[in-house]
Amino acid sequence: MNQELTNLLSTYKLGAIQLANRIVMAPMTRSRALGNIPNQLMADYYTQRASAGLIITEGVSPSPNGLGYSRIPGLFNEEQAAGWKLTTDVVHAKGGKIFIQLMHTGRVAHQLNLPAGAEVVAPSAIAAAGSMWTDTQGMQEQVAPKAIPTNEIADVIQEYVNSAKLAIAAGFDGVEIHGANGYLPMQFLSPGSNQRTDQYGGSHENRNRFVLELATAVADAIGKDKTGIRLSPFNKFNDITADEHEEAQYLALAEGLGKIGLVYMHFLTFTMTPEFIANMKTAFGGPLMLNGGYTAARAESDIASGKCELVSFGSSYIANPDLVARMASGAELAAPDQATFYTPDAKGYTDYPSLN
Repeated sequence: MNQELTNLLSTYKLGAIQLANRIVMAPMTRSRALGNIPNQLMADYYTQRASAGLIITEGVSPSPNGLGYSRIPGLFNEEQAAGWKLTTDVVHAKGGKIFIQLMHTGRVAHQLNLPAGAEVVAPSAIAAAGSMWTDTQGMQEQVAPKAIPTNEIADVIQEYVNSAKLAIAAGFDGVEIHGANGYLPMQFLSPGSNQRTDQYGGSHENRNRFVLELATAVADAIGKDKTGIRLSPFNKFNDITADEHEEAQYLALAEGLGKIGLVYMHFLTFTMTPEFIANMKTAFGGPLMLNGGYTAARAESDIASGKCELVSFGSSYIANPDLVARMASGAELAAPDQATFYTPDAKGYTDYPSLN
């Protein structure tokens, strides 16, 4: 073991599971799920990276309505569950642990990317600025969503619950709710995308309600020790806007999530001050996972100081399937090819070599 990375390379008990180290593979959209069904190529990709203490999959939609991007995987039917079992079986066979990230894109979508019968939905009927790729007609402006009626919010939450249950049945060790980066839960949190006048809009307490009810329902269904969440306060990605109460809103949200007892809270740190991260950790009271341009040395320092318990690495994992071994030995990291991040085949996906 690299003596300079004693903490990062140490084991860690996360809920009921034992992680071999504190290096986490961050969730990253890779767009290889043809027909929105997980496949053997994806299983190969995750298996190559099974030495991570924990893998968090790319964003996976719990609903046909949440498949806003081209070729992202779903988990809302038995065929998709069977496809994901290819991944969980081989990751576990190599000693790895894996959570699935449930990501409903909400208004960050285009109708051309959705299956027949699905619709673009969001807290309010306000389109997100910008365009997105469709495989059939190229770049298209994002469309105005249907505002989810109050009496259908419980149905949306139940979609997550059903997906979480399918995930555990398919062999996943747990679920991460994607509440960041401007997707559906964050659309409820933001006053720019949430202009509702019912109990899910208006005050920040009301705008937090959907996320807290969602986290409670998933934790009740599969266990709070198997349920984590990712948040990104102050992140304007995907046309998110905030108000002057954002800091207070997120501190209240973190406290509420802590009372539910979620197994971890996961942040993208670029938009957060160290002081706010510390305050969020205190409010939550549970394990913190941090992400955002980390080196091994910085990750070691932040874990050693108690700033967080786990660190997730994104693009480093694309080009370095053996990232743990490279960090442990001090080997140089390979650079990923951004041109192949979202292409549909093995190139730039499963063809990056390990050191050995």
